[in-house]
Amino acid sequence: MLNKRIIPVLLIEDGYLVKTRQFKDSVYLGDPINAVKIFNEKEVDEIVILDISASKVGRKPNFEFISEIASECFMPMAYGGGINDIDDIKTLFSLGIEKICLNQNCLFDFSLLSSASKIFGEQSIVVAVDIKYNLFGKPQIYNHVKKSTISDPINFLLEAKKNGAGEIFVNFVDRDGMMQGYDLQYLKKICENIKLPIIACGGAGKLDHIKDLFSITNIPAAAAGSMFVFTGKHKAVLITYPESAEVAEILKY
Repeated sequence: MLNKRIIPVLLIEDGYLVKTRQFKDSVYLGDPINAVKIFNEKEVDEIVILDISASKVGRKPNFEFISEIASECFMPMAYGGGINDIDDIKTLFSLGIEKICLNQNCLFDFSLLSSASKIFGEQSIVVAVDIKYNLFGKPQIYNHVKKSTISDPINFLLEAKKNGAGEIFVNFVDRDGMMQGYDLQYLKKICENIKLPIIACGGAGKLDHIKDLFSITNIPAAAAGSMFVFTGKHKAVLITYPESAEVAEILKY
């Protein structure tokens, strides 16, 4: 049985820490390095850093900036954004990144995924998908660069698994930043069909949402953004993480 984890997700846009709402309306939060330092103090087990502007503008990862973050990060870190080739991945691993997240480069071509998993091992390669429901209530994979969708996420993820994905990061566009809970039913379906470790993201607003995820599905990792950067009904900016006793209680489920 996989160890359960609660993972903060930090979004980087043009070098700044931001938080989106349904993948729009970025809110400036400050310096990502300061957030990483706080999560170090909170003894977080793992962190995900996603550069949401790199792929949109066709830019490679900002290796110098990532190196600064990695040098301050005392926990395993996954990184995604602007990864286009094996050399990018080699550089990221050399900087201390533990896992890389592939999103755009997998949507229409699994060649980079396949090569990377063979060279570096499946355990270090995460395929990240963003799911959005269409007007008829059907889940689709959302391409946030081209603003288009791909039908049938389950089939796509099965192909990703065949091509070397070691872990799947699933985010839900409609729930992003809403803080009203995970899409438990569809996450359960993904988990039952894909049979790979899943990181669930999109919708967590309180600890009970994470407890529900662990108790209703077999997903081992709960990721969240807003929950760890906002506080109160007015969403004041506060970088935070549950106390160790609270985490231990949730991980029982």
